[in-house]
Amino acid sequence: MTQHLNFKSFGSGDTIIIMHGLLGMLDNWQSFAKKISERYRVLTLDLRNHGKSFHANQMTYELMSEDLNRFLIHREIDRAHIMGHSMGGKVAMQFALQYPEKTEKLIVADIAPRAYPGGHETIFEALLTANPENAEKRSDIEKHLLKFIPDKSIVLFLMKNLSRSKDGGFRWKANIGALADNYPHILAAIESDRSFKGKSLFLKGGKSHYIDEKSTGEMEKLFPENRLVEIPGAGHWIHAESPAETLRATVEFLGNN
Repeated sequence: MTQHLNFKSFGSGDTIIIMHGLLGMLDNWQSFAKKISERYRVLTLDLRNHGKSFHANQMTYELMSEDLNRFLIHREIDRAHIMGHSMGGKVAMQFALQYPEKTEKLIVADIAPRAYPGGHETIFEALLTANPENAEKRSDIEKHLLKFIPDKSIVLFLMKNLSRSKDGGFRWKANIGALADNYPHILAAIESDRSFKGKSLFLKGGKSHYIDEKSTGEMEKLFPENRLVEIPGAGHWIHAESPAETLRATVEFLGNN
């Protein structure tokens, strides 16, 4: 099986890799990518078991970091700025620690290297019981998800994973079963006996609790040259809720020597 990651490319110049979060896909970052591509070459990726990338039973941060390394080799990219949101931010951190010689600067959007408690169990239950292949209309699946998840914005985000199958029914783009099975690995901490000596930017949503005071010690240990910037008024989805501020902070960080 070919294990290449699906991607989109924007702009030209120094390369930035952008990786999405759990149950997301590269299109989540398209508006941001188009804006920052006025200055850089931007590659947005679908991580394994997401979007149009390959499906696999195993899913750890070490494996996803190796996926990214193979992608860079295949695209003949020696070094790049590495950026990720949430789960993708943990992949970015793992990659910087594992392949520091290939990481120019590291940008992590609203996630810390620590382990997190669960919270997606109900979402996985909703997705796994939706049976999209038997649905006649998209609205049937949406109604099913709303029974489990009262927040319509979350349901609409999840519905982006829905696509038509060849027989005319529906299917999930993401490998929901593998994501549910590997959820403990996705929640796990990023651990290493080495640190990334390059410059790192951690972007925290002002209304988000993913980066808290407990996180800073591990951030300092693994990423001693880190800078923490708060995006006021934003929750976890900083690029969607405060796009201008997120773009400004990122461009400023990348532009400074």
